[in-house]
Amino acid sequence: MLNVGLTGGMGAGKSTVARFLAQNGAVIIDSDTLARDVVAPGTDGIAAIVAAFGSEAVGADGALDRAAIARLVFGDAEARSRLEAIIHPRVRARARELTEAAPADAIVVQDVPLLAEVGLASTFDVVVVVTADMETRLQRLADRGVEREAATARIRAQAAEETRLKIADIVIDNSGDLADTESTVSRLWHDRLLVFEARKRRGEVVGLPGPVEVVEYDPEWPRRFDRLAARLRYLLGDDVQRIEHIGSTSVPGQAAKDVIDVQMTVTDLAVADGFAERLTAAGFPLIPIRHDTPKPFAPDRRDWEKRMHVGVDPADRSHIHVRREGSQGAYFATAMRDFLRAHPHERDQYTAVKRDIAARAHDVADYARIKEPWFDQVWKRVAPWAQASTLDGGRA
Repeated sequence: MLNVGLTGGMGAGKSTVARFLAQNGAVIIDSDTLARDVVAPGTDGIAAIVAAFGSEAVGADGALDRAAIARLVFGDAEARSRLEAIIHPRVRARARELTEAAPADAIVVQDVPLLAEVGLASTFDVVVVVTADMETRLQRLADRGVEREAATARIRAQAAEETRLKIADIVIDNSGDLADTESTVSRLWHDRLLVFEARKRRGEVVGLPGPVEVVEYDPEWPRRFDRLAARLRYLLGDDVQRIEHIGSTSVPGQAAKDVIDVQMTVTDLAVADGFAERLTAAGFPLIPIRHDTPKPFAPDRRDWEKRMHVGVDPADRSHIHVRREGSQGAYFATAMRDFLRAHPHERDQYTAVKRDIAARAHDVADYARIKEPWFDQVWKRVAPWAQASTLDGGRA
């Protein structure tokens, strides 16, 4: 099963995208519908609202009086929080029930308008954000009978577009023709979501195809890491000490393979063995790499033990290196990263080395083998710098 979060601002066309996903076979869970269901007459939700806000919150028929409740919470943050504390947990519980009832190979899409606002992005395998330009959104709302001034105010009351885009794995621009959006959703479904779901369900490990491609630095890499780190922290909690962005994609301006390398440190690798099945079930299967290559300055193989998982999203590749906190392997990874960040000339030299080796290597394994001696040489410059510096990488 693949769990997809779908969100977007008012008028962006999120419901349209949900409809197209449903036509392709997605199981749609609409949070707005659930929010109405959990406070229907006779439910414990409506009883909780009456207890919190009084009988004026319901009509003569026992149904929630939405106009009345809007008046009661408008401009009152504490009242709004009380209302949300009643509705949101019940919506999430019902969404879990519906998800668990879906087929094992389902792609479950939860339509959550306030996904960014309530901080739920890390609970989903994939987050899809639907966007549209402001004028298009205002026109769509006008077509629904919402006056421009009121529509503008309602849009501004939601999360800023930048906030939604920070949590997005996929962005669908729904400003144009419906046929274009339908085609985009179809490609997303067949090329990414179906593949991701099957790989996740099977725990299927797919290596990088050869030959190696080294691409220019992508400013999106840090954001992709942030999204991945939040997901891993949600899955593993305090089992992990640190989650850091390492490797070439963590160095601004550095050309690299389009793979996000993550280092997670644990108190002991037995902890990593304990959560391996959890990570595999979440779409990060374990692969049989148990050590990094020992370096001359620390030849004991035990200093380089690790566990390694790989993400199976076909459009967002990731390698997750789990190392013991304080190990030589963990130190080497962060020292190399910080040295290259601090020395643009060294970074550029490394880029030249990577491109040369990529042109000669048959595949990723060959690429890594040929590149290994370079690390031994550059460490002679990294070591004294690292010893004189305070190394403190980005943490999650």
